[in-house]
Amino acid sequence: QLQLVESGGGLVQPGGSLRLSCAASGFTLDYYAIGWFRQAPGKEREGVSCISPSGDATRYADSVKGRFTISRDNAKNTVFLQMNDLKPEDTAVYYCAADQGVLNGCTSWDGEYDHWGQGTQVTVSS
Repeated sequence: QLQLVESGGGLVQPGGSLRLSCAASGFTLDYYAIGWFRQAPGKEREGVSCISPSGDATRYADSVKGRFTISRDNAKNTVFLQMNDLKPEDTAVYYCAADQGVLNGCTSWDGEYDHWGQGTQVTVSS
């Protein structure tokens, strides 16, 4: 059974940091681009960041550039999202997703992704 499981969410004060993990089971992430998406209450889901299968290409939404860093450890079958200098507007449920059949690069379009995790809540509040 193909499964993605996010972890690392929680409550943090503005300016704080969190590290999200996306662990795969039932398949290897080596040949998948991975995207992180988020959805706040009453808002549409948006792409936050993505990383190519090899890890040599990444993309970030303008709203998180310079604050978030995506990385992957294929040996651990896990992708990470390091989030620094968190702001209240970063509050959302964060999802990771896997895009099969990508040779290079990655996309922020959620329609491209084949497998999704269940999400982890990130709340930034004082």
